[in-house]
Amino acid sequence: MRFAIPALLLAASPVLAQETPVLDVYTYDSFVSEWGPGPAIEEAFEATCSCDLQFTAAGDGAALLSRLRLEGARTDADVVVGLDTNLMAEARETSLFAPSGVEGVDWDLPIEWDSEIFVPFDWGYFAFVHRKGFDAPSNFRELGESDVSIIIQDPRSSTPGLGLLLWVKAAYGDEAPAIWESLSDNIVTVTPGWSEAYNLFLEGEAEMVLSYTTSPAYHLIGEGDDGFAAAPFEEGHYLQIEVAGAVEGSNQIELARDFLSFLATDAAQSVLPTTNWMYPAKTPEGGLPDGFDALIRPANALLTPIDETPETIDAALDEWRAALSR
Repeated sequence: MRFAIPALLLAASPVLAQETPVLDVYTYDSFVSEWGPGPAIEEAFEATCSCDLQFTAAGDGAALLSRLRLEGARTDADVVVGLDTNLMAEARETSLFAPSGVEGVDWDLPIEWDSEIFVPFDWGYFAFVHRKGFDAPSNFRELGESDVSIIIQDPRSSTPGLGLLLWVKAAYGDEAPAIWESLSDNIVTVTPGWSEAYNLFLEGEAEMVLSYTTSPAYHLIGEGDDGFAAAPFEEGHYLQIEVAGAVEGSNQIELARDFLSFLATDAAQSVLPTTNWMYPAKTPEGGLPDGFDALIRPANALLTPIDETPETIDAALDEWRAALSR
């Protein structure tokens, strides 16, 4: 009998494992940090799904798509959280994503949403953040002519870095190469992702950092520090909408779609403003936290049409590489 009990337990353990489905979600590093939205969203979703939600951090947003392409149909991901409007066309072309099944949501976005594959979860505008009391440039030309030091992110791995390329391209068109040439000596360093760049800025390595108009809300609400601001640029600011998608080859596709639907609920949307420090894609019942009303709101929102982004990115990357290699 001493050997019968362990044998029964061993026989039962696969059955128990099967009773708790696992949902593998690929996302970016800051999403799953202890101060990011991942832990709270994991807890809230697991309370409704009788499942085990497991996040895998894969660098910054643009690195997610690179990893998914590399893994292809062999990927362990059931859901990808953290692509954006600049990557949607390329992601769609991989044929690795399934229809979301999310319908009838009254999104609070600056543009009308009509994707059947990708579900928006938050949005914001790119901006250069600085400490108050600093005389910030008011446009890219002025920035390039100044000796102001900046930190930016690599557009090949980071969605903010990619957003900056498209921001300059949308604002200046054929003049974008000249803008990059003028900016090249302002750049202290180019980091793989947003977290590295922002930490270097906080350590005093540069006067401005590429981030979001909402970043000062973190310091104001999270730290009680009103000493940070986003510089309003006369050209306007580039819009980013972050999205999630279910992986076509997932063996938990219905659970993946349940998670996408959950991202549109108040339980998830109410977490995002004070953890991801972005505007929620659907304003929660209690509205936005105090402090968000103090943020700059660009009068001119720039956005490359989604179907035109792959071609525009290729051209903008060439211009960026050429300017920074001189």
